[in-house]
Formats: sequence, C-alpha cells, structure tokens
Amino acid sequence: MKKANFRTLDLNLLRVFDEVMAERSLTRAARNLSLTQPAVSNALRRLRETLDDELVRRSGQGMVPTARALALWPSVREALQLLQESITPTGFVPAQARSTFVLAMADATAAELMPGLVDILEQEAPGLSVRVLPLTTRDPRLLLEEETVDLALGYFPSVLADLTARAQAAEAVAFEHQRLYVGEYVCVMRTGHPLAEQDLTLDVFCAARHMLVSFSGRPFGFIDEALATLGRERQVVLTVNQFFTAGRVVANSNLLTVLPRHFVGVTGIAGQLLLRPLPFDVSPVHVGAIWHRRNQQSLAHIWLRQAVARVAAQAFAS
Repeated sequence: MKKANFRTLDLNLLRVFDEVMAERSLTRAARNLSLTQPAVSNALRRLRETLDDELVRRSGQGMVPTARALALWPSVREALQLLQESITPTGFVPAQARSTFVLAMADATAAELMPGLVDILEQEAPGLSVRVLPLTTRDPRLLLEEETVDLALGYFPSVLADLTARAQAAEAVAFEHQRLYVGEYVCVMRTGHPLAEQDLTLDVFCAARHMLVSFSGRPFGFIDEALATLGRERQVVLTVNQFFTAGRVVANSNLLTVLPRHFVGVTGIAGQLLLRPLPFDVSPVHVGAIWHRRNQQSLAHIWLRQAVARVAAQAFAS
C-alpha cells in the first residue's frame, strides 16, 4: 500500500471525501460544497492517488465505499468537526434552539426519565424535540457511529469493559460514557402466586418457570450469567423485549421475572405485583449514557447530557 505524505496532503480533499461519504453521491456532495461535479470528481481522484485506494465505487445511482474508506471516515469526520468548532464556534441557547435529539433506551428507562426531561424541555428549550427509539442491543456503538442516535442510555457492561481495556492499551477510543444511576434488580411475581408465602431460595428460584426481558431476543441474560457462575440455571419459557410487557404478563400468570426495582412503581400495576430479593448475588447494574466522541465538545450535546444527568439525579435521589 502506498504511504501517503501528510505534509503535502491538501486538507480540502478531506472535506470533499467527508461529503461524498455522507451523501454517497457526487452530485449532492458538489451541491453541499458549492462546487461543480467535475471539481468534486477531480478532488476525489487526487485523494485516491494519494491514498492508493479507490475509496468509493459507483453502484446504481449511488456510491459504495471501500473498506479503507469506511475505516478512515469516522476519524476524518471527527477531525473536521472539531476543527470547525474551534475556528467558528457556535453558541447554543436552549431557549432559541430548534433541533431534534434522538435517544435510544429501554422502556423502563424511558418511563423513569422522560417525564422529567419533558419538564426541562418545556421550561428551558421549548423549540427542541426528542425522539426515543427502543434499545434493541447491549452494544449501541454502531447506532452512535452511524449517527442513528445521539445518545444511548442503558446497561452496557461489555461495552464499558472494552472501552476501558482499549484506553489502558493506549488505543484510540471513539466513545465517551457517563454513569447515571445504579439500578437494583428484584424477582417479581403476581400477588397470590403459589410461591408468595415461602422463602425464595436459590433452589426454588431455579425450579420456577421464568420470563426473560431481552432487548435482542437472545434467551440468555445477565441473570443467567450470574446463575451459570454458580453452576445453576433457570427455566426460561418466555422471552419478551419490553419491561412493560413483562410486568403485565407476570401480573396475570405464574411466571417469575426479574425487573428493575424502580420500574415497578411506574408500571401502574404495582399493587398486583410482589417483589422479592434475588437469592444470589449479581453485579451492580450501572445505567449510563454513551455517545460518540464527535459530539464531545458540541454545546447542544453537552446541554442534552447535562439535562439527562439532572433528571436521573432527581429521579434516583435517595
């Protein structure tokens, strides 16, 4: 592979590359840059020669990036955004802002945090809007990388472990995170359940029929991981992807499930449910926010993160 000489690289070529990657179209990239399409094609040709890579190929009406282009683009985009914010910083006035934030979170998290966030929006930033997408993964990095969401809220132990390991190895880390609160999980059953009047021992817990809440649909969660370390397992007969669904099913069946303690109070059916401590130890559930580093210095994103943290601190104040 030809080694590029950064000292002689025309940085304007990277602006063209960024627009082509974002639009997957030479025509739209040229329009956004106020250039002619031949000028964009020429710039792309020069960058191809410099990097010794085709970068993008025509496919139908669009462009398909090469593997190297996909690997290079996040760094280029982040660098350009940081440079733009440093040279021409834009202020963010919440009361005057008109934009939309996209957040990904589970229904239990949304039920606890969104009412408070709506209050902040109404009082401080009435022109802002928020879209909440269902969290369907324990690793939201692809969603953040592709800018599908601005902020992901949830329990991401494997992601945080990976980010920590990369940082300790002095590798570039493209994501930031912030802890919001520590959640406690409990065993939940309906009032009048056959097990309601006896001690919930580990043997009793494992022998019962269970429902699992799994965002991805995978029938094995962190409770099952904790049991596996003890050489035990439970019988999962139903897997759902929402906490609210789990609460309703448990209230009308003999299934047991494990839910965040704080969530039970906002279900609207707390009077139909019994809570019991888990008969084994589980690691603390640290619920936090994860975002891409490209947004680290964005004043609008900083305001969003601070607003979410304020709501979490109030909701979980002891």
